[in-house]
Amino acid sequence: MKKESMVCTDFWIDSEGVMMTPQDKYFYLYLLSNSRTNHIGVYKITRRQMAFDLGYTIETVNLLMERFIQHHKLIRYNPESREIGIKNWGNHNPYDNYKHVLDCMYYELKGVCDPSLIPYVTQSIQGQEIRGLYESFC
Repeated sequence: MKKESMVCTDFWIDSEGVMMTPQDKYFYLYLLSNSRTNHIGVYKITRRQMAFDLGYTIETVNLLMERFIQHHKLIRYNPESREIGIKNWGNHNPYDNYKHVLDCMYYELKGVCDPSLIPYVTQSIQGQEIRGLYESFC
C-alpha cells in the first residue's frame, strides 16, 4: 500500500531550520518523510538504513544523528529498539481529527517499544484530541 506524507511548507522558514546547514536540512527532511515514517513521529529505523537511503556512510549518519541529538535537540534515538522520536513532529505534520487517522495513531502508539519517546514527541502536538491520545500512552 502506498503511503503518503505531507510536510508543512513552514519547514523551510521554521526557526530551527534557519540555523541548519544544507546537509542538516536534507537529513531532517529525510527524517520527516522517509518510507518508515508513520502518523506519530516515533518509528523504527536503523542507522544503516538511513545511510543506504541517503547515500551517506554510516559515519556521516552517526555524525548527523549526534548533531540532531546534542546540538539541535530535535530527535531522540533508542539504539536497542532502533526507534527514533522526532521532537517537533506535530509542527511539521498537521492532521485533522478524522477517525481513521486517530485509529491509525492509536495502533501505532500501541506498538512503540520505548514509551519514553512518546512524551518527547507529544510536546509539539497542538490538537487537543490528538494530544490526549498521545498523553494516554505517557
